[in-house]
Amino acid sequence: MSRHTLPQSSPPRAPGPAPLLSSPPEGWAPRGRSALPPGERCRAETAAAAGARGADKMAAAPLAGQAGVVLRDLALRSARLRGSFPVRAHKLNQMECWRMWWAVQLTPRRWLNLQEYQSKKLMADHGVTVQRFFVADSANDALEAAQRLKAKEIVLKAQILAGGRGKGIFNSGLKGGVHLTKDPKIVEQLAKQMIGYNLSTKQTPKDGVRVKKVMVAEALNISRETYFAILMDRACNGPVMVGSPQGGVDIEEVAATSPELIFKEEIDIFEGIKDLQALQMAKNLGFNGPLQQQAADQIKKLYHLFLKIDATQVEVNPFGETPEGQVVCFDAKINFDDNAEFRQKEIFAMDDKSENEPIENEAAKYDLKYIGLDGNIACFVNGAGLAMATCDIISLNGGKPANFLDLGGGVKEAQVYQAFKLLTADPKVEAILVNIFGGIVNCAIVANGITKACRELELKVPLVVRLEGTNVHEAQRILDESGLPITSANDLEDAAKKAVASVGNK
Repeated sequence: MSRHTLPQSSPPRAPGPAPLLSSPPEGWAPRGRSALPPGERCRAETAAAAGARGADKMAAAPLAGQAGVVLRDLALRSARLRGSFPVRAHKLNQMECWRMWWAVQLTPRRWLNLQEYQSKKLMADHGVTVQRFFVADSANDALEAAQRLKAKEIVLKAQILAGGRGKGIFNSGLKGGVHLTKDPKIVEQLAKQMIGYNLSTKQTPKDGVRVKKVMVAEALNISRETYFAILMDRACNGPVMVGSPQGGVDIEEVAATSPELIFKEEIDIFEGIKDLQALQMAKNLGFNGPLQQQAADQIKKLYHLFLKIDATQVEVNPFGETPEGQVVCFDAKINFDDNAEFRQKEIFAMDDKSENEPIENEAAKYDLKYIGLDGNIACFVNGAGLAMATCDIISLNGGKPANFLDLGGGVKEAQVYQAFKLLTADPKVEAILVNIFGGIVNCAIVANGITKACRELELKVPLVVRLEGTNVHEAQRILDESGLPITSANDLEDAAKKAVASVGNK
């Protein structure tokens, strides 16, 4: 996903005298709320409101005008971060805006992946009620954990990031990655068939994913299941609570079939969640009597967790009650604001990359986004949309893409070199297609990286290059004068045809 999009605000006015501003102007919105000091985040979220109101005008504005909006906003954001308000809102002329545009560096980011036990620990640490549990990485540890729980019934869960664990199959022969038992010794026996073995589900690769840890938890009966979530909603300019008395199922299905059972409550980010709001949501979810206050308390704790860890979404499904009269968060999904990594170091350090392909982890070291495919034509592209289009047009011309490699916007020569190392290390690759559109990217930097890689790596496969945009003529000169066997293409169609033909001619 491209994370940098044109904010939807009104087109810029012509440069001229403007009043001094002591707070962000209407339409100003930060790239991420976590980028601002804590005292300014709330104002920033509220200021984002005007963006949606100007969407129609923005769609009709010329591209240069839209870019002017982006860059004026960037300047204002920079001033706010430096604490240098007041500034004059419209003193930036278009040329200054474009200079700032080229200075913006964008890099692709991968989502933070946390195992189930890690998410539940975060919740427990913030006072949210979850099942009691322990984590084990050996069968003996699992036995000890089961004995320490002293629970009437125990649930044993294999810890992998993929869904569908309950119906998965281990290469040890064990069926199911989730098991219930009342006997701690059976926990040990099951753990022996889980830990160190691969679990295959509908969401894993064909060979499955190796299980390194299991979660040994207290099994609780659920007398009723509801759904509850808190998320950042741009249309509402801040956090929104969403709930339904129908939980334990796909919430999208509930919204489609029974929309009257979906309840939504906006939270004023200045004031935070109010007791009355939490109680009303608990009532909407169908909690009665003492359980209503208990559910409201849990809702407030979930909101405080949401803010404290810089989450963009906390989804609890099911948010249930037990026959013993306890409100419990049985399962949760947490999404994080990746701009907050600088101050959520402990959380981001928990990122589990062990289930990624090694080549994906290697690519991430250089801010490259890599996804392996089954074909033989490597795609070397900047931007996820262009990468998908390149894969499609290769297929339309009778070829098969070998990968999806996205350089992103902040391209450096070293990145280009490392990208070629990754591509040429794949034995399936029989040709490489480079397709770069130089908006933020300088084509000359890419060309220098290509020629360096070709020489130092002694490239053995055909290379087709299509460059367009910033400094393209200089880039073409660099390629032409390199003396290397590089095939240039006029456009994407031409590039795809030449890449497919180069494989057919081998």
